Amino acid sequence: MCDDRRGSFLGLTPILLFVLLVVISGALARDFAAMPILVAFMITAGYALILNPKDRKLSIGRKVDIFCKGGGERTIILLVVIFLMAGAFYSLTIDIGARDATVNWALLFVPTSLLLPGLFIISCFISFAMGTSMGTITAIVPIGIGLAEKIGIPIPLAIGIVIGGAMFGDNLSFISDTTIAATRTQGVRLKDKFKANFIIALPAALFTFIALMFVKFDKGASIELGGYNFWLILPYFLIIISALFGLNVITVLGIGISTACVVGLSTDAFNILGMLQSIQTGMGWMEDLAVIALVIGGIVALMKAYGGVDWLMANITKNIKTRKGAEFSIATLVSFLDLATANNTIAIVSAGPIAKDLNEQFQIDPRRTAGLLDIFSCGFQGLVPYGGQLLTAGALAGLSPLEISPYCWYPMLIIIFGILAIATGLPKFKGVALDEYGNPVLAVQENEI
Repeated sequence: MCDDRRGSFLGLTPILLFVLLVVISGALARDFAAMPILVAFMITAGYALILNPKDRKLSIGRKVDIFCKGGGERTIILLVVIFLMAGAFYSLTIDIGARDATVNWALLFVPTSLLLPGLFIISCFISFAMGTSMGTITAIVPIGIGLAEKIGIPIPLAIGIVIGGAMFGDNLSFISDTTIAATRTQGVRLKDKFKANFIIALPAALFTFIALMFVKFDKGASIELGGYNFWLILPYFLIIISALFGLNVITVLGIGISTACVVGLSTDAFNILGMLQSIQTGMGWMEDLAVIALVIGGIVALMKAYGGVDWLMANITKNIKTRKGAEFSIATLVSFLDLATANNTIAIVSAGPIAKDLNEQFQIDPRRTAGLLDIFSCGFQGLVPYGGQLLTAGALAGLSPLEISPYCWYPMLIIIFGILAIATGLPKFKGVALDEYGNPVLAVQENEI
């Protein structure tokens, strides 16, 4: 234990208990998805409520108040609302056929000689538009398997290409839960975080594209294309355009949901009741994640009250003397949490408050921090064989996720370029970071620490 100013290690043990629950249950069951994440966090919350600060004892009522205040913090509540809206948009676009139409439309522009790089680009675009890597994998993996069989390449390679594109979009999309979590925890604007990530992600994507051009396959294979209705793709384009114009994320999602509803009703994809049911279904998909965000907020508040966050900060920073060292610590923390939980959004939400404290202590631009949280969590999420992405892809293809991991080139490259970004200090930003309402988040000094 450290002194009072440096907090208490005991206050950090709730998050360690959570990691142990996930890792041990996964090892015993030989399935890292065996432990339900929400249950693990509820057990962790129960344990956290038993603890006390080392210098005094709090009543259970007081600890519940701290927990509720943490879970009801403004950023957490906004995060929950955004998660629910993103789920509604995702469900609506599936029901109106936007996902399949977008895939078929994109395939029309891919020359046979560039089928593999084209598969990667299509996966990138679909994931960027949809804001979900899991939805992209579900939609594109069957197409990738069919292409692999026709052009004579290993099926794990085709799946690895799709997963790479899915993680590209997951990392950069304006409506992905990782983007939402990264920007909300750091209080920065969507477009600023996009700029930070794009400068890092683009070289990784280009290297992946070039590498795929050198993979040999049967270029004489006949590929059948499905039809599409461009009207169905409109919600995705409006989401991207409105986000690029810098609109508030709630407004962006509102535009996407409204457009999807109009398109669905006009094409008879559903009636009014069916539309409402689709919205409810999509929100239901995000309920667990929303509740997890609330519980994490409460646990983090208790850990702060017990001195656990102070202890972690003191020990993370005691050997850090530079801004780059602090950024490497942030990258390491979110990577470790992703490996432990196999969920990049949860990793970001968990690491976000600690990263924000490091921003203030080492004058790190919060736009960079939001980008780094998303880069490293998405990179490792696209590689872990027990993560939802590889498990889903493996199940669709009847393969072991371990067979797919070596072909996930883009996630490997984005981690490498993330490390290079920290080492070089790129990208740099001009001016002060602003939140969604135009208020300064953190004024970073121009000189390097």
